[in-house]
Amino acid sequence: MRADKIWLDGKFIDWDDANVHVCTHTLHYGVGVFEGIRCYRCHDGKSAIFMLNEHIDRFFDSAHIVQLDIPYTKEEVKQICKEIVKVNKFNECYIRPIAFMGDGQLGLYVKEFKVRLAIISWVWGAYLGDEGLANGIRAKVSSFLRHHVDSCMTKGKICGHYVNSILAKREAIAAGYDEAIMLDTDGYISEASGENVFMIRKDVIKTTPLTSILPGITRAAVIKLAKDMGYEVKEERFTRDELYIADEVFFTGTAAEVTPVREVDGRSIGQGKPGPITLKIQKKFFEVARGMHEEYRDWLTYI
Repeated sequence: MRADKIWLDGKFIDWDDANVHVCTHTLHYGVGVFEGIRCYRCHDGKSAIFMLNEHIDRFFDSAHIVQLDIPYTKEEVKQICKEIVKVNKFNECYIRPIAFMGDGQLGLYVKEFKVRLAIISWVWGAYLGDEGLANGIRAKVSSFLRHHVDSCMTKGKICGHYVNSILAKREAIAAGYDEAIMLDTDGYISEASGENVFMIRKDVIKTTPLTSILPGITRAAVIKLAKDMGYEVKEERFTRDELYIADEVFFTGTAAEVTPVREVDGRSIGQGKPGPITLKIQKKFFEVARGMHEEYRDWLTYI
């Protein structure tokens, strides 16, 4: 995880110089917002950022939720995202915009503060591993619940929220699994520590509705692709035992892309390997992300 340059507060600087003060407010209290975006090398050799417009819209939505006024326009942020890929001479990479409260005052309530913006890029392979992407991962339902919608703003990709995810992921890894699945406060499947959850039973695809979950960009893309491929997709609640008896389960996310799940809580999912529908959707997703389908060209921003 390293690149030559990071963009911080209006200019590109060397990676080692991108530092903040120890009294940075977000470091203490977690009020900041970020995005995860991928740039893919397409089949024609060009590079394109996947769903850049949607990611930056969500970035600004998240900032609005926590009342951070990003001191740049959406178009300026998009342009910086494109420029950092070129500056670091990447063909493929992960892009991380982050807006956060700077230093100056500490305390829960600060009336006046500077909002700082950084945009980082680095080469990041399969988030849950190449083996997991190909053969599926093992997941555990966590003892940690996803945030209640009235205790945290679940539609924002907010820095401090991810303590919840970290605790759940650590628990799953310590128990010998690859990833955690989290329930909502009513006991239904919510999402994984950093991914949305899909299940398939009798050729019907289900995914958690937009209640307690982050509205995933990859989730929305996969719903559209699956419907265009002729599958029935339902956005409705389901329980952990319904997940156990699914024919197929998979995760979606910018980092995780489309990752099959072969086991949940010691129970094999289907045949204990990636299922045929999951593999078809995964294949179509990567083809689209790499510019192989003209009808989805507007999902790509070419560098």
